[in-house]
Amino acid sequence: MQQTTDTGMLRINVESALRSTPVEDAVIDISYSGDPENVIEEVRTDSSGRTETLSLEAPPLEYSLTPGEAQPYSEYTFSVSAEGYEKITVSGSEILSGQLSLQTIRLRPIEERETPDVVVIPAHTLYGNYPPKIAEAEVKPVSQTGEIVLSRVVVPEFVVVHDGSPRDTTATDYYVRYKDYIKNVASSEIYSTWPQAALRANILAIMSFTLNRVYTEWYRNKGFNFTITSSTAFDHKWIYGRNIYESISEVVDEIFDAYLSRPNVKQPILTQYCDGNRVICPNWMSQWGSKNLADQGYSDIEILRYYYGDSMYINTAEEVSGIPSSYPGYALRIGSSGDAVRQIQEQLNAISNNYPLIPKIAVDGIFGPATENAVKVFQSVFGLTQDGIVGRRTWYRIQDIYVAVTRIAELYP
Repeated sequence: MQQTTDTGMLRINVESALRSTPVEDAVIDISYSGDPENVIEEVRTDSSGRTETLSLEAPPLEYSLTPGEAQPYSEYTFSVSAEGYEKITVSGSEILSGQLSLQTIRLRPIEERETPDVVVIPAHTLYGNYPPKIAEAEVKPVSQTGEIVLSRVVVPEFVVVHDGSPRDTTATDYYVRYKDYIKNVASSEIYSTWPQAALRANILAIMSFTLNRVYTEWYRNKGFNFTITSSTAFDHKWIYGRNIYESISEVVDEIFDAYLSRPNVKQPILTQYCDGNRVICPNWMSQWGSKNLADQGYSDIEILRYYYGDSMYINTAEEVSGIPSSYPGYALRIGSSGDAVRQIQEQLNAISNNYPLIPKIAVDGIFGPATENAVKVFQSVFGLTQDGIVGRRTWYRIQDIYVAVTRIAELYP
């Protein structure tokens, strides 16, 4: 176990892998990954499948703020069991100083198996050794037949992640919700302790790169059946089963439909980058360099233009797939009324079928105290600020959860 003088926070969510429904009363034994047999804490999930927020030891904050040899995060192992489900062990979940880590664990219905599932989370890319990115053109040619498939930039509901290099036929393909994919990659490639401007600049680069792969159908045009890979030589580092960080999740929820563009270029820019410490990449963004610029007061767009040039702009996708309705452009609160309020009321009632802590409310299109209370409970269950206001982040979280639970109901009436 490395030096731990600070603390980080952890909240675990346990759900059914088959139905994505919460698993109540799951037992979670927590240990250091270097000493997995020595349980330091045991917790259980509530009716929403979540644990309380826990405090765990972490290395000093400064380890994650400058490049160095010391590991900046502590690693924990979780052994999870619940009645009717197979046991699972998650090893290597990363806790950073002062950061809230969110760990989702999916349990499979029980089968006749002698050994539990094991998920091993490898080292963070800023600490471990990974292949550097193979350079590509930032804008793909459009003269080749079939090169561009989509007519406009659309945020997809899912991306298909090939968990290996493109020609590794043994690698598994995973269907991952777009926002979950971006949160996973950002949590794997930058430290959530960095300033907001650095987080936003890096997340914008990750999203623009990903949407370029989506827009150009890059791998499908090469005969593959996936959107993107988890190989750092070709794409980003996505890690199956890893934890994400609340500070990164908040940024992604706020700007998930953004991407980077240049004048007279229709496609999102393939924004490549490197760590800037072990690997130097002229004309690409340096991850550590972006953190240093943020420390000096640079904004996200100023950081991006420092590396990619003054012709780089932040744009917004024309469409977000897989949601019933886009954010109306204003927050819903006490006194609001109309179709948007009615929609939220209907969706909260549907969600409450799977999350019974959320109270049923009248669908009358009037945002009164009962609706405000239901929103607050929803925000509590899903880790949002409990202000009872349906702003952009709460709106889209309601859309995501509503789609998930209604699809479950269709599959399992």
